[in-house]
Amino acid sequence: MEVSNIEYLVIVGYLLLIIVVGFVFKRFSSNTDDYFKGGSKGTWWLVGSSAFMSAFSAWTFTGAAGIAYESGFSAMFIFFGNVLGFFVNFLFMGPWLRQMRVTTFPEAIAGRFGETTRDFYAYYEVPVRILYSAMALYGLGIFCSAVFGYDINYVILVCGVVVLLYSATGGRWAVMATDFLQGLILVPLTLIVAWLCLDALGGIESLFQEIEAQGLTEQYSMVNSATLFGGAYTWGWASAMMAKQFIVFNSMNAAPRYFSVKDGREARKAALLCTVLMLLGSVIWFLPPITARLLYPDIVSAFDISKPAEASYAVASISLLPIGLVGLIVVAILSATMSSMDTGLNTNVAILIKDIYPKMSRLLRWEAKAEMELLHYGRVLTWCMGVLIILLALYFAQQDGSGIFDIMLKVGTLLSMPITIPLMLGMFIRQTPWWAALFSIACALTFSSFAYFEVPLSYIGFSSQYSNNFEWSFQQQFFGVLGTGTFGFLISTLFAPPAQSGHRQMVDNFLTKMKTPIDFEQEVGQGNDLSQLTLIGRFGLAVTAFIGLMLLIPNPLEGRIVILVLALTIGFISTLMLRAGKGFDKSGNGQARLSQ
Repeated sequence: MEVSNIEYLVIVGYLLLIIVVGFVFKRFSSNTDDYFKGGSKGTWWLVGSSAFMSAFSAWTFTGAAGIAYESGFSAMFIFFGNVLGFFVNFLFMGPWLRQMRVTTFPEAIAGRFGETTRDFYAYYEVPVRILYSAMALYGLGIFCSAVFGYDINYVILVCGVVVLLYSATGGRWAVMATDFLQGLILVPLTLIVAWLCLDALGGIESLFQEIEAQGLTEQYSMVNSATLFGGAYTWGWASAMMAKQFIVFNSMNAAPRYFSVKDGREARKAALLCTVLMLLGSVIWFLPPITARLLYPDIVSAFDISKPAEASYAVASISLLPIGLVGLIVVAILSATMSSMDTGLNTNVAILIKDIYPKMSRLLRWEAKAEMELLHYGRVLTWCMGVLIILLALYFAQQDGSGIFDIMLKVGTLLSMPITIPLMLGMFIRQTPWWAALFSIACALTFSSFAYFEVPLSYIGFSSQYSNNFEWSFQQQFFGVLGTGTFGFLISTLFAPPAQSGHRQMVDNFLTKMKTPIDFEQEVGQGNDLSQLTLIGRFGLAVTAFIGLMLLIPNPLEGRIVILVLALTIGFISTLMLRAGKGFDKSGNGQARLSQ
């Protein structure tokens, strides 16, 4: 689909803005704690918006949109799982994760399972996160190349370099600030797109009438029968998807999203914000692909990509949005991947500096480094890691087809869950030996190996005429991995050392600390809430002015109204932030006012 020169200017302007954000927030980082977790001074709205943006990628507007195009409302279950995960964070898990009082999640693992398990997770996470980031960047390049006609290599280079510039410069503060600004654009913009879709269809009642008229009622049911879509989108699939996301969002490896927040109370607010935003997104993000199926099926099917349905969100947006805002839809799709990539990059370098480097330093008898030197190393490693991710994504782009991408996604699905299960169970079951997590992982990986290589059931003891042709469904893979991993963890409790042992005392101390509220003034010190409000509020007003200039672009009256509504929405939120900042400054009691 053709994108005008005006849209290119919008995209370039946005990318330059977030690079500037990185340089402005550089002064917030004076040590490694600031660089990797914002010194644990992040306000709930800043940390919450960053956690929300990092919880999804461009796949939401491509792969998930393709699912919604084909199966309708079933796709909502994917993000209902995220809503459930964040809601449990709000109830109690968010404060627990923040109260671990660490910088990286392998540090927390050391307190719960010991140093051997910590080393395993630290060395495992670094290459896997590099691979995931490269795949996300590669997938984004494939989509933008096929739908908008961009050169895939340029997309990878530009997006990768932009993320690298602000992440390496400003660290965690820049990551959170850019995530907030990306969310400030993405949420109201996708709301407008959803409203335009309903308006084009004639309202909600007309939407369902059109679904029925086109004979899609059965396909677009929330829960489908096993005869459709190869057994996907059934109750079994929906329950597996919900359970998977619940575990992912409520285990120790999810903890970094709350390390930056001030205390447990603020963590709960951040989680509640994520819950509300994700619930909103799970309802509105799938209206455009459904609209594309009902109104623009010929345009979607004309795309020469492996799954044309994955272009449905872009088709509906470009067909309905006025000139100027199409560039912002491209920005929304780019930012969805960039926000998850920058968080992963920052977390990965934190593991290198805080978990791996100290061990190597002692092993090789290196001289101890001062805090400022470690901060410098953190920035250098961020550059190295980012360049490696870009080169790996470019390598994938040179291969024929997207087979590597599909294979890596499958590997990731079957490898991520086995290591996540013990990290959730370990926060509730304390009577375990030091090797409980490793044994649980071994049991789950054994099953996932059978599922990945699609070993026939007859090979593992089942005799059936269908066993040799059996294909593992998603829900069978998931519940099999969950069952074997949980079984391994529970079996290990039979070998738990006595309560008086050093290991059990270590576990008791960790769990006690995890449930002990944080005294921010005593443990962290003075906050910088005013600076967060005023700086990001000013950037928000800059975004408002930028979008306001689009009113000068020739558009029908309806198009100008849409642009005006978006500009006023962002401007209103930014003005509220600046006014709150002034109230902070005058009151002399900023922390109390923000909590209210």
